[in-house]
Amino acid sequence: MATLTISSKNYSSWSMRGWLLCKMAGLSFEEERVPTDDPDAKAELLLLSPSFLVPRLVHEDVTVWDTLAIAAFLNEVFPEAGLLPADRAVRAHCLSISGEMHSGFANMRSALPMNIKAHYPGFKVWAGAQADIERIAAIWRGCLTAHGGPFLMGATPTLADAMYAPVCSRFTTYDVKLDPQCEAYRTRIMALPLVQEWIEGALSEPEELEELDAEF
Repeated sequence: MATLTISSKNYSSWSMRGWLLCKMAGLSFEEERVPTDDPDAKAELLLLSPSFLVPRLVHEDVTVWDTLAIAAFLNEVFPEAGLLPADRAVRAHCLSISGEMHSGFANMRSALPMNIKAHYPGFKVWAGAQADIERIAAIWRGCLTAHGGPFLMGATPTLADAMYAPVCSRFTTYDVKLDPQCEAYRTRIMALPLVQEWIEGALSEPEELEELDAEF
């Protein structure tokens, strides 16, 4: 009854977010993969397009794309999953930091492209990307303190954690140094069974993109 179209599990942070949201909602779906040599998919992965249609969810007679739109749709269909917090103030906070992730942090995206298979110990982060990293760390600390953890909005994962999960992956790939509270959160997200399932899929992909596999 449902199909989720994604691109590379290794390189696509947006596909990871959409996939996690569907899994967190409890939706049963089939995966449809767009090959990395597809021009539109490659434009997304290389940040060459301001708009793209993956991930894309087809559920019964509804087609919805864009991660935040997918989250809103899933929250309507599966409200019991708690993708958005029930409390109005906490929900507003969740939407705010998710929106900031959705539209911001361009320097971090460019300097630390998604690449689950890679690992660059001692990676040198330039100043523009470092400012984004510091803002993300401030968001995490603020959420964990305000809502008590262990996840950003409290006891269970929500939209916010799905939005920042690929950032945790990037921080792992590029050996980003974090304060103890943020490092514990990064480790917790990377250890989630759903995230581990996504990583296993990424590691099994044969495709490589030369532009994203450069030696730093």
